[in-house]
Amino acid sequence: MNDFVQLSVAASVCTVLGALPALLFKHVSHRGKDILLAYAAGIMVAASTYGLIPSALRLSNIYVLTAGILLGTLLLTVLELYIPHADPDHSLNKSQRLAPPSNGSRYSLLLMAMVLHNLPEGLSTGVSLASKDTDLGWLVTLAIGLQNVPEGFLVALFLITQGTSRSLALLYSVLIASTEWLASVAGYLFASRLDFLIPYGLAFAGGAMLYVVYKELIPESHGDGNEIPATIAFIVGTITMIGLTTLLE
Repeated sequence: MNDFVQLSVAASVCTVLGALPALLFKHVSHRGKDILLAYAAGIMVAASTYGLIPSALRLSNIYVLTAGILLGTLLLTVLELYIPHADPDHSLNKSQRLAPPSNGSRYSLLLMAMVLHNLPEGLSTGVSLASKDTDLGWLVTLAIGLQNVPEGFLVALFLITQGTSRSLALLYSVLIASTEWLASVAGYLFASRLDFLIPYGLAFAGGAMLYVVYKELIPESHGDGNEIPATIAFIVGTITMIGLTTLLE
């Protein structure tokens, strides 16, 4: 349990650590934002395909794996469709952006979007740490922590460029990190009490993370004409995650 608390908190805190440098910036180019998004996407894909999904298959079979992935995809689809949220806008021109009704509403919608993004990340951390595979727990926690850094940076930067105070932007980053940690607690408690469902949980988390990557991160990183650098960043992120896990084995 102590290992779970330390590792899960460390992964979530990386969101706040990523937000800290953003407090020093007033602007980052679209190319820079797209590269960071794509790099985070590569890390998440590696965590899913190199860690969660193979582990679920090793502990069960193709039917359990398929059921878990589809369930994760279905849940994220339902949440996307029925829970109001607004992702950070990466339009090229400010004139292309639709102005939200109020600051409070805008920030609430953004926070809800990040909760949706962090739900599978937290669940994957909790479920993997609850499994008996120690290496898997380290792998997934490392992956989530790494991708939380650019994610926290981009969210804080978006808030600051929209006129939010630096202290409030940092507070939102803390709230986002807290929701991810709570999701990891839920995943850990669920998997610890029902061991036979761990393969389902791993496959569920893997499918949900792939959904976020393809539905959110890749389209956002390709929306401003920076497809080539974003694609390279995605590949580098994937290789980085695989390389780190290989070195730590």
